Amino acid sequence: MLSKLPHVGTTIFTTMSALAQKENALNLSQGFPDFNCDPELIDLVHYNMKAGNNQYAPMQGLPLLRQRIAEKTDRLYGKKYDPETEITLTSGASEGLFCAISALVHPGDEVIIFDPAYDLYIPVVELNGGKPVQIKLNFPEYSIDWRQVRNAVTPKTKLIILNSPHNPTGAIITADDLQHLAGIVKNTDIFILSDEVYEHIIFDGEPHTSMMTHAELAQRAIVLSSFGKTYHATGWKIGYAVAPTEISRELQKIHQFNAFTINTPIQHALAEYILKEEKYLGLAAFYQQKRDKFLLVMHNSRFRAIACKGTYFQMMDYSAISNLPDTKFAVELTQKHKIASIPVSVFYHDRDDHKVIRFCFAKEDRTLEEAGKILSSV
Repeated sequence: MLSKLPHVGTTIFTTMSALAQKENALNLSQGFPDFNCDPELIDLVHYNMKAGNNQYAPMQGLPLLRQRIAEKTDRLYGKKYDPETEITLTSGASEGLFCAISALVHPGDEVIIFDPAYDLYIPVVELNGGKPVQIKLNFPEYSIDWRQVRNAVTPKTKLIILNSPHNPTGAIITADDLQHLAGIVKNTDIFILSDEVYEHIIFDGEPHTSMMTHAELAQRAIVLSSFGKTYHATGWKIGYAVAPTEISRELQKIHQFNAFTINTPIQHALAEYILKEEKYLGLAAFYQQKRDKFLLVMHNSRFRAIACKGTYFQMMDYSAISNLPDTKFAVELTQKHKIASIPVSVFYHDRDDHKVIRFCFAKEDRTLEEAGKILSSV
């Protein structure tokens, strides 16, 4: 059989989680909490199931939920979207990414992607006949070199994919970054895909610089968000995409033949729960406590923390411990010390190895304390 993705195998997340289970190891590899979501939200879902809200919702999403998303984006970022034409509920941000890339990228189009990159971007670009053009973030701060971006733009450039807060590194983009980007795409037909699923998880008082905050960029951008990340319910797979009407129309053409519609009782529950602003406005402080707890329990280890400004991932430099490639070191750590991580080289197209691994700290304090004991003994 001729594969459309001959270079793609089992994802590192599946591999490391399976290894963690086999070795009965503490799993800090895959990005999900080990605690439950708010019982109040579960009760709302249950209520709507019992109330009979179990049939198909409209393709774009429940109208009330779209209205309240529009109100939220206006309140947080000062950007008004039409809930009738510019907001689409998706099966997690992943489906939103798939639909956005599929809607915008045609065979031969070039797509600028920043390495290390979330592993979904490149395969979907390639499935649509596009050509990934990868630019490496500056190590170890993982900042963008905008001169490289400008030099990478050609008449074939169709899309630039940005991710902030950034998975796997925890880096964030700033208002200055948006100004550089705006200067590069001005007077072009380049679109922006902004993956902002960790929008509410930014630390040390830093703001989230959404693509929606820049009037010119917002006119050419699809912005993706995730209820799963925000409300500790990653398994519910529900997110949304906001974009100008013309772009949203093309995204919805793909969405209607992919997922078509999203879990109805959960949409009803979220339409009420989203009104509780404290649930997402308090998320940064909640996860900063987790980050700081993890750094504290790692204080006596030989790992060196790389600054984490957002997300619930912490990058750790292990060069003082081992010279093994990060893929082998991550396996050894799982097998020998019973704790699983993600080797960061897998997020680079040419497998750059800076001797850095990624841990997820979206865990109960007791899990983080156990992890600290294990890693301090390595």
